[in-house]
Amino acid sequence: MGSQNMKTITLPRLNKLSPTLESTALKLMEEAGELAQAIGKFRNLSGEQYEIDNQIMDVIASELADTAQTCITMMYVLEEKYGVDIDKILEDHIAKLMKKGYCE
Repeated sequence: MGSQNMKTITLPRLNKLSPTLESTALKLMEEAGELAQAIGKFRNLSGEQYEIDNQIMDVIASELADTAQTCITMMYVLEEKYGVDIDKILEDHIAKLMKKGYCE
């Protein structure tokens, strides 16, 4: 893969949680809703006027990180409770992206 276009973002397995597939799916929907709400404010869809600034972008990025963390948590649930080979899934996913020309 071409290193100039690659950035790896790593998120941890969270401690002190006992997530289920269902609870994680609900949490994912909650976090995605919060992300959509933040983007809506950026686009003035709430009826409120916001200036586009770094603070709004930071809120959007923070909500995106929360959403991504929840996706990662769901991958751990699939791996640990259902025996899904997440390494193979990710390998296949990256191969698919490469085949489509999305990355090198």
